[in-house]
Amino acid sequence: MNLFNRLPGFVETPPGLERTILRLLPRLLLLGTLLMAVPPLLARLVFWDSATAEVAASITLVDIYAISVLVLHWTVVFTVGIGAFIVMVMKGPAYVADAYALDDADTPAAPASRTK
Repeated sequence: MNLFNRLPGFVETPPGLERTILRLLPRLLLLGTLLMAVPPLLARLVFWDSATAEVAASITLVDIYAISVLVLHWTVVFTVGIGAFIVMVMKGPAYVADAYALDDADTPAAPASRTK
């Protein structure tokens, strides 16, 4: 028994931009994550000449913004990856589902009447 029956005569589409995107995504994920770490590091290295409470509040604000942009970046990379994967799968070979025989395929039976 063959688990996957390929559709006869189907021509596979050659790989395109989706393969390039899938190859770039790990690098983009790592590079974007590292770039999102720069603003909080710079906020800690800047010489602040105001009160400590204000400095802590400013650093916290930069941290919150950096974390929110980081989560957005991960979400975008993940979504683009899902889209590229779906396109890759759809360009692959077509398969035929197993057919099942209908008992009354030649002469369909009339629907049963309801009795009260």
